[in-house]
Amino acid sequence: MLWTEKYRPKTLNEVLGNGKQKKEIETWVSSWKNKIPQKPLLLVGPPGIGKTTLAHIIAKEFSEYIELNASDKRSYDIIMNTVGESSTTRSFFNDDYKLIILDEVDGIHGNDDRGGARAIGQIIDKSKHPLILIANDFYSKRIATIKNKSQVVKMQKVHTNSLNAFLKKIAHNEGIKADPVAIKELAKRSTGDVRSAINTFEVIADEKKTFEMEDLDIISKKDDRLTIFDSLRTVLKSKTPKKVKDAMFIEEDPTLIMEYIAENIPREYEKKNEIKKAYENISKADLYFGRARNSRNYGYWKYASDFMGIGVSLSKKDTYKKFTKLTSPTSFSYLSKTRGKRNLRDKIAEKMSKKLHISHSVAISMFPYFEIIFENDEDAYDISDFLELDDDEIKRFRKKKIPKKVINAKEKEKIKNREEKKKIEIEKGIYIKKKQDTSTKTKKSPDTTQVKPEEKTKKDLKSQNEKNTKKTGKEKKKELLKDINEKNTKKAEENPKKEKLKDRKKTEDNAQKSLFNF
Repeated sequence: MLWTEKYRPKTLNEVLGNGKQKKEIETWVSSWKNKIPQKPLLLVGPPGIGKTTLAHIIAKEFSEYIELNASDKRSYDIIMNTVGESSTTRSFFNDDYKLIILDEVDGIHGNDDRGGARAIGQIIDKSKHPLILIANDFYSKRIATIKNKSQVVKMQKVHTNSLNAFLKKIAHNEGIKADPVAIKELAKRSTGDVRSAINTFEVIADEKKTFEMEDLDIISKKDDRLTIFDSLRTVLKSKTPKKVKDAMFIEEDPTLIMEYIAENIPREYEKKNEIKKAYENISKADLYFGRARNSRNYGYWKYASDFMGIGVSLSKKDTYKKFTKLTSPTSFSYLSKTRGKRNLRDKIAEKMSKKLHISHSVAISMFPYFEIIFENDEDAYDISDFLELDDDEIKRFRKKKIPKKVINAKEKEKIKNREEKKKIEIEKGIYIKKKQDTSTKTKKSPDTTQVKPEEKTKKDLKSQNEKNTKKTGKEKKKELLKDINEKNTKKAEENPKKEKLKDRKKTEDNAQKSLFNF
């Protein structure tokens, strides 16, 4: 048997640490036992401190219990079919309450667990039985709605001294010769994780029955990475520069850490001059983040980290010994709520920039003036018609819709204006030319009754020239052959006449020569 099972606590008194939390759980159980329904119990804390063990101890107080673990698929249908039905029905054996345990509710995500959070919300609302929910991360967004509906019990890590005493007890029971210094170092390295400490102790000491400091060299220190809230708590609660600087090295976007610090400064600091100094350091950090972003030189981040970490921590004169509820930045929730408004603003600005030929920022700066102008119904219609704004975009500048009377009157005016323009164009001859242009585009025959004869002849000549230019190469060849044949026939007709004249000249010349010879 594994030591984690062998030495698992059987009662609440055997559970290490969390004395205040155990009393709160006892009152919750006794209320249910006395038929007084309570809110679901939400046990929140880091892994390995005994949350699931506590739930199993509580289950012994009831007739039966149903558990849905993290290894199970926890989609909407599965949760409702298994836990959902049993949460509203009585036990088969008696009328006592049955306990329902849902482990790692903050780990419900992905396709396999689709709709799981919604199903848990419905079970909490409808359940007639005690319900225990278990989560690791107190600040997880997945349990935000569950926390409001539950009695939250925040479990703390087990203290090193308590864990050290427990490991010595195990060593005595198992007959292990253990170095007290080595056991204390193991308890320290476990950082409050009881399960991890017991498993490590068993692996090293179970076979050889000894445990020395040298044995700790083969194991690595437990990976206990700081969360954003751990570093935030260190910045606000500590005044030691080295401690604060170490706390700033976490795997998060540094600008996000700055937002968290800026949000929680007034929650922790009480004096006005301290708050002022802290925000001055935040503004300097923001400047260095801007330089890093613009220059692509991320070496500026180290200066920003010092200002928002050490600078903010040293802004206070003394540390405040009080509990401060740390929260995530409200700016994120504000941005998510106003996303629709910002999209609407950008749409209107884009239409204005196209129609008025202005920049996006200038268009947005004109919005306050538009709100004043849009108080007049007629002006509101004219501007919205020109900019082609829809109803939602008009509501950005005025709460009420434009009255139908105004819309109908304005549309009639538009029709009248169009008719008057047509009359003027017909008188000037512009409207006829426009019709002719449209008719040529659609390849329809023009209306010859409305065209002047001079314009007609000009058009005919143009059309003939266009036809001549559009002749194909074969037609041109045929015309050239015809010209050559005509020339040859003319030459043939002229040749016999020329030959007769030549013969006459020859006979005359011969006669003259004979006379001279004679």
